[in-house]
Amino acid sequence: MTAASAAGAGEAAAKEVSRRFEALLSVRSKAMKGKGAWYWAHLEPLLLQGQEPGLAMAVKLRCSLCDAVFSASNPSRTASEHLKRGACPSFNSAAAAAVAAAVAAAGPTSAPKPISSLPPFRKRPALPSASTDGEPSSPSCLALVAPYATATCPPYSSSPFPPPPPLPLALPAPHNRLVLSGGKEDLGALAMLEDSVKRLKNPKATPCPALPKPQADAAISFFADWLLESGGGASPSSLDHPKLRAFLHQVGLPSLSPRTLVGPLLDSRFHHACAESVSRVGDALFFQLDSAGWNCDHGLISLAVNLPNGSSVFHRAILTASRATSDYAVDVLRDAIATVSSDGATHRCVGIVADRFKSKALRILETEKQWMINIPCQLHGFHKLIQDFASNLPIFQSAISVSSRIASFFNSNSLARSLLQKHQLHELEHSHLLHSPPQPFDLIVEDVLGSSQSLQLTVQEEDYRLLCLDNSTARELAEVIRDIRFWNELEAVDSLVKLVERMSKDMETDRPLIGQCLPLWEELKSKVKCWRAKFVVDDGVEDVVEQRFKKSYHPAWSAAFILDPLYLTKNPSGKYLPPFDLLSPEQERDVERLVTRLAPREESQLVLAELRKWRTEGLDPLYAQAVQVKQPDPATGKMRVANPSSARLVWKTCLGELGSLGRVAVRLIFLHATACRLHYSPRLLGPARLSRAAVQRLEKMAFVAAQSRFERRTFSDEEEKDADIMGEEFEQSTSMEPSSL
Repeated sequence: MTAASAAGAGEAAAKEVSRRFEALLSVRSKAMKGKGAWYWAHLEPLLLQGQEPGLAMAVKLRCSLCDAVFSASNPSRTASEHLKRGACPSFNSAAAAAVAAAVAAAGPTSAPKPISSLPPFRKRPALPSASTDGEPSSPSCLALVAPYATATCPPYSSSPFPPPPPLPLALPAPHNRLVLSGGKEDLGALAMLEDSVKRLKNPKATPCPALPKPQADAAISFFADWLLESGGGASPSSLDHPKLRAFLHQVGLPSLSPRTLVGPLLDSRFHHACAESVSRVGDALFFQLDSAGWNCDHGLISLAVNLPNGSSVFHRAILTASRATSDYAVDVLRDAIATVSSDGATHRCVGIVADRFKSKALRILETEKQWMINIPCQLHGFHKLIQDFASNLPIFQSAISVSSRIASFFNSNSLARSLLQKHQLHELEHSHLLHSPPQPFDLIVEDVLGSSQSLQLTVQEEDYRLLCLDNSTARELAEVIRDIRFWNELEAVDSLVKLVERMSKDMETDRPLIGQCLPLWEELKSKVKCWRAKFVVDDGVEDVVEQRFKKSYHPAWSAAFILDPLYLTKNPSGKYLPPFDLLSPEQERDVERLVTRLAPREESQLVLAELRKWRTEGLDPLYAQAVQVKQPDPATGKMRVANPSSARLVWKTCLGELGSLGRVAVRLIFLHATACRLHYSPRLLGPARLSRAAVQRLEKMAFVAAQSRFERRTFSDEEEKDADIMGEEFEQSTSMEPSSL
């Protein structure tokens, strides 16, 4: 045989194999549509290529359940030997599970077997419509109506012989009305039958094989860490959700028990976080105690430790059932200082920042320990400022009063409410009840202002005018809504509140240091002046801001502002000097008094002399510029100091000759001006009060969650992020309303 003839024979054989493969694919395609043998749902033709490219070598059959490969010469025999006789373990387990699920779902007496569990059968020719030997004829198609429903014999017979076995059922044509012999009881069985057919047509993907133990343990560990660090966002009981268990099984992971999560896993993560916290605090020469949560009537009080390098670690969470008193706060803070300073060196605690108890608890501790600087949280001060506006400014009182009346009336009067909601749907694309007392006044004002166009259109309706004939409140509010001065006042109030809230949100994210307090308040005063000029308001708003500034002020603000190289200013001669010219005479005296108090008694005169030298000579221009270098924050795009620790480090290096003043400066300028509050889901706070063990577990979970936030340096509330995500416009979500589902 020549080479050419051999090549021709090979091509002919390859074509024959390809035709065989295409024929098997065609047969399987028809079977998947319900027009072929049952086993094609599990057997898949496979074309094997030869050594030469483009030439097929053989056709095989692959089992989709266990990936075994067989000859394609006789698919029927392969199915009988591999599937029916138990050679494929996946086929047997799937069939057994289907039968067990069907029996459990439909009951022990009326559960039919799924089609997948029935033995294979061949298509039979149509039976004759009448019998030739006098015996009852078999129908050509199987109906769901019982035979005795149209026969002459009664449905019940006293004959001692058992009735013949029922014929297998077939699905009727879609256009025929179903008449079920068993009534509503057959609906479950019919659904099971259809599910079995669907499984044969479209077999589900089998679960992934179980991961190796090291990989599974690592995956479960990451999953448990996320659950514990979510701050109660995912409750431990959610681990029992069947869909979550099905997901873990599908990806090859073992299920995680809630008791395992809040037991061994929680204890392990808690001990690890505690060890990390103690180690980092032990490496620092001094620290600041951070305490928040005192303003809540019930909740979690958090105690953290701020370190000189700018990082923070968590110390403890305390669950309270009522609003804490000042004496209780003194005991808690005193105990925290002693615990963190485990070696008894309480002088390592150089200060406290807390969101309450400025006038009593913090002052008591500062008097006891002269080296401490105890300051109130600036976030709390800005929140109190908004309350001062509502209490002292006539424009706020008028806007809040009228807005509350409008909201209450339109929520309670059915006709006014229906008219308003009609225009809300047109203007805002949704309708809602207006916020009303006792909800916060800023929400009421914002809601009424947001519905301004809808309210103005409502009072122009003829039906509302008829309502005004009999209702004096409707007439009064209609006049107010038509008055442009009311809307100007409302916009002014809303603008000022949002101004303060934006600055508060920035402070919560940035966590400013104590040296930034004076610049922050000066920035606020400047923005309030611009607001007053824009809305032409002269109701004493600047006086209210000044009063709140004096209540929040601490002499350490001025001292840190002067000693922090970040705020050095360049004078005409090129020197970088501390900004004494921005302080009032009283604030300058505060700097001298505080520096003298923080320095040792024998160095009081020396530290004042070094302060005067610092005032006249300042810092070398090259180092000053290096300290003040800024770069954009990759997360927010704002310009931030490139190296925040450099301001503290220059006092130990190039300003080493100012030893006494430097020791005061490094213990002062790193102090934080805001207390970092622990955000924790309230769904776990109630059950935690049921027992001491539950309280301990909750405090451990809070510790782990807070420590992870400090490590990630994420201090803002995640509820705001969720609100932004839920409020985004999506193409698919906006095209379908829940009511249309």
